[in-house]
Amino acid sequence: MLKLVALALAPVLAIILFIYVKDKYEKEPLGLLIRSFFMGVLSVIPALLLEILAGNLEIFKGTEFHSVALFAFVGVGFSEEFSKFIFLRLFIYKNKNFNEAFDGIVYAVMISMGFAAAENIMYVLKGGETVAWLRMFTAIPAHASFAVLMGYYVGKARFSASNSFLLLFNALFIATVFHGAYDFFLMLKDYSGLAVFSLITLILGIVLSFKSIKSSSENSPFRHFRFK
Repeated sequence: MLKLVALALAPVLAIILFIYVKDKYEKEPLGLLIRSFFMGVLSVIPALLLEILAGNLEIFKGTEFHSVALFAFVGVGFSEEFSKFIFLRLFIYKNKNFNEAFDGIVYAVMISMGFAAAENIMYVLKGGETVAWLRMFTAIPAHASFAVLMGYYVGKARFSASNSFLLLFNALFIATVFHGAYDFFLMLKDYSGLAVFSLITLILGIVLSFKSIKSSSENSPFRHFRFK
């Protein structure tokens, strides 16, 4: 059991360390990072409640394309990303330590990795070592990429004088679309060959995440202080 938990947490910790290292110019307080992580763990609760509610609605049932799409994008994608987003928006967004756009990525990833850790432990304890290795290179990087894309726009919104609402909408919308697309192609049991598009969605999300990290880091207001 301890081995399975370790395997479940290993990719989460690796991604957290990666983002922490990428935050080059003005590190976030460790205590707030830890609190953000546990907010992500707590965000599993509203996500599960929303998914259960969606699963009980007739509109989300069935194996037809439209039913699967609705459940993937709304029942799963929106439910999980909204649950993470609401913690980021309500408890981190106005914090004084959120003082540059890159912090949006940092805190979004911390919350997302808290969510991913809780979810991954449940899946791995149920599915075993094979599931742990599979999710290490798929579901966990996927959660991270959704978080980076969300955090990129949340960070821009935090320091926008006129466009904050639209940028916050984009943050939730884009994360939901990527999450929904990733799950949609995996849920099409009658068209299993389309699962390759889930991998394509993951790769695209990761590529855009690296670009978002690079852009936010290069535009850090603390960058010039670092090199003086």
